[in-house]
Amino acid sequence: MSVTTALVRASFLVNAAYAESSRAFGLTPQQGQLLCVLMAKPYGMGELGAVLGLAKSSLTGLVDRTAQNGFVRREPDPLDGRAVRIALTDRGRELVDEFYAATCRRVEALPASLDGAERSVLADLLARVVLDNEVPVVFMEADDCPSAAAREQV
Repeated sequence: MSVTTALVRASFLVNAAYAESSRAFGLTPQQGQLLCVLMAKPYGMGELGAVLGLAKSSLTGLVDRTAQNGFVRREPDPLDGRAVRIALTDRGRELVDEFYAATCRRVEALPASLDGAERSVLADLLARVVLDNEVPVVFMEADDCPSAAAREQV
């Protein structure tokens, strides 16, 4: 199998895992992705549109629907009084913690036939591809995620 075919098919596997997690939590895959992006920090609409690769109208609809479900909120941008940022609500934070963990489990199971050394090589190679192409942080490393337990200690 060529690199192109393998990467495209792998993206379908990851998208299917994301979609499965989303359905299990009553979300669309796009809402799940939005919540995962917002785990790191609140984003302005322009910045969020660039990270998610969405046009302004599509992003506005996505944020509106996710806000109606009580998972995100618009808040004033402290650097620009005319702008808003999109942030997780407490309810959204609780949901995304569970959603993220479930999605990680599903994606982690995809290369189950690889041993530890093979998984390490795969991770290194994919990381190089991601970094070389300056892919925005749309899914955090597990170690970088603020967990519910860590927040309760604060």
